[in-house]
Amino acid sequence: MKVFLGMSGGVDSAVSAYLLREQGYEVTGVYMKNWSKNLPGMKCPWAEDLADAKRVAVKLGLDFRVFDFESEYKQKVVDYMLAEYRRGNTPNPDITCNQEIKFKLFADTAFGQGADMIATGHYARTDGSALLKAVDENKDQTYFLYRITEEAIAKTIFPVGGMKKPEVKALAEKIGLSVAHKAESMGVCFVGEANMKDFLAEFVETKPGKILDYDTGAELGIHDGAIFYTLGQRHGLNVKAGLPYYVVKKDMENNIIYASRNLNSLRLWAKDVKLKDVILRHGDDGRHIQARIRHRAPLVDADYMDGKLTFSEEQKSLTPGQSVVFYRDNICLGGGIIEA
Repeated sequence: MKVFLGMSGGVDSAVSAYLLREQGYEVTGVYMKNWSKNLPGMKCPWAEDLADAKRVAVKLGLDFRVFDFESEYKQKVVDYMLAEYRRGNTPNPDITCNQEIKFKLFADTAFGQGADMIATGHYARTDGSALLKAVDENKDQTYFLYRITEEAIAKTIFPVGGMKKPEVKALAEKIGLSVAHKAESMGVCFVGEANMKDFLAEFVETKPGKILDYDTGAELGIHDGAIFYTLGQRHGLNVKAGLPYYVVKKDMENNIIYASRNLNSLRLWAKDVKLKDVILRHGDDGRHIQARIRHRAPLVDADYMDGKLTFSEEQKSLTPGQSVVFYRDNICLGGGIIEA
């Protein structure tokens, strides 16, 4: 059986390649070239990642290809992300990348070139129809995969989903993979170490505005642009007062940020949230489920009905544009995007 494996140049996809080969699959490693633009002071690591992926493929004796998706990534992921930020929302580019690039464009291209299955180094599992949480709860990535289709799930293998991260690293070292001790990439999906503010600053105009105290209306300081801030954010606020302030409201039209020191502010907490673009797999009705409001956040009992999710207890910083993901036991059922 022919499997096309997405190889990022990291240890997880490298070990996935080894495991697939050992299981008897005919493996083709594929590097997806999605972004190559350097940012001021930050070099995009795509060339180094490509070299690392190719090095692993050579060591394991695998066929290796490069799929150039740069224009599609710009259109489907970056342009969507920028449009959402301009609306005052806080999108998750990793979720969009998985939905549009890795498990759609990559999958379609791979199947068009003769693949029977695709594979990635994500920490997740599948039983052939359902998307399941990884064995390593701390590394589980189903939050970022919730929007992929049932058709894609049925044709995807997650080789390291049944392992814990230390086991993956130990195996990489044991078999002599060059990426065994490579640091994990952080920051924007496929872009490298750039944080979101630095990334956005390359595409949107910096526009200073006022930071106002939500409770008193007093001016606290000046920000670089409301687009750069997200609800619940504490770090990066240039305020005069010494005590921590939290972003509780954004006025995009007037470029004003409202902040509060009150952790119990009603602007920060809610028990109900409206969702859009909701996905529910396997005919589930969304009742009596568990929900996760951000990656690694604890699961909370909840009920979904008619576009509204009701939690069993109040949740902090439910941010428009972010995703809430639904679970029942170990199954990732789907989820939706928080509306303003």
